[in-house]
Amino acid sequence: MRHQVRKNNLNMERSRKKLMLNNMVTSLILNDKIKTTRARAKALQPLVEKIINDAKKPNKVLAIRKVNASLQSEIASKKLMSELVQRYQGRPSGYTRITKIGHRAGDAAPMVQIELIA
Repeated sequence: MRHQVRKNNLNMERSRKKLMLNNMVTSLILNDKIKTTRARAKALQPLVEKIINDAKKPNKVLAIRKVNASLQSEIASKKLMSELVQRYQGRPSGYTRITKIGHRAGDAAPMVQIELIA
């Protein structure tokens, strides 16, 4: 039974949510940090962890294919495969940090900064 097992759908349909999260992953990899709402950051964090773990796999051809399927930019995939894989080689997980930065002025949504740990 799947009682009380819920996913955060971010109030949008699946295809739109997937596209938004893939764009956010690409932006995070390119810029090393982004500002977003807490709910979006919590949905984004496991995706970033999974993509970085896929990039660290020993089979580089398969790793490049998986990374390119998720990221929207060739520049982001090259940065991930060259810089970030080297940066996180000794770290098994925990590549991101979420920091609270207050509330948005327009609608008082809780805002956070999600960043890649150096």
